Amino acid sequence: MELLLESVALYSLKLAYETEGHSPILRDDPLMGGCDREVFGLLVRRGDVAGIQGEIGRCLDLALGAVGGVDTVLGRELYRLALAFSAAQMMTQLDKPLTVLRDYLRDIR
Repeated sequence: MELLLESVALYSLKLAYETEGHSPILRDDPLMGGCDREVFGLLVRRGDVAGIQGEIGRCLDLALGAVGGVDTVLGRELYRLALAFSAAQMMTQLDKPLTVLRDYLRDIR
């Protein structure tokens, strides 16, 4: 789960901040801040669904801004997927929406 969370955060930040011709954003980039595997691991071990949703939500907000907001085709779809993720109430409900988010972010970046 931690790797999946980190991947969603990384793809979101790549979409928001990575520019053509510059060094790519990597997992150990300072830009990742608190969105690394150890932080997510702690949240997962605690079963802190709200904490996980908060951290990922910050990253998704940046990605949403990068695609032009909810008034764009990409933004509407990202927003819809983010809503499905934020609707989860238990740890077991996070896997599917996270996987869909990761795949979507990877495809549009």
